[in-house]
Amino acid sequence: MIPLVSVAAFTTLEQLRVAVRAFAAERDWDQFHSPKNLAIALSVEAAELLEHFQWLSEAASRELSGEQRSEVAAEMADVLIYLVRLADKLDVDLLQAAQAKMAVNARKYPADQVRGSARKYRKR
Repeated sequence: MIPLVSVAAFTTLEQLRVAVRAFAAERDWDQFHSPKNLAIALSVEAAELLEHFQWLSEAASRELSGEQRSEVAAEMADVLIYLVRLADKLDVDLLQAAQAKMAVNARKYPADQVRGSARKYRKR
């Protein structure tokens, strides 16, 4: 059976959102995709991504084998898909939200005051 949703390359988050929405609709999964359930699924997928790095050294985490990289990429895709689906359900423009958050972070973490430090920065 030929799938109804095209798996053609996506070049925008909007195209991915439309494809994920159609994918869920074809399977009658919309009934399960409440924001709560999607947030939980997103967290589970993020944990599965973390699992690939558990117990690796810093160096090993930077030098994944081809197979490891493919597995990590698949988990990253799962995280992205659930995030896009959650944003669709809550009518959140992810690019706009990211832009706003980057502006907040730029004010919160001025480069000249936090450069080279991994500590949480707090203005005094």
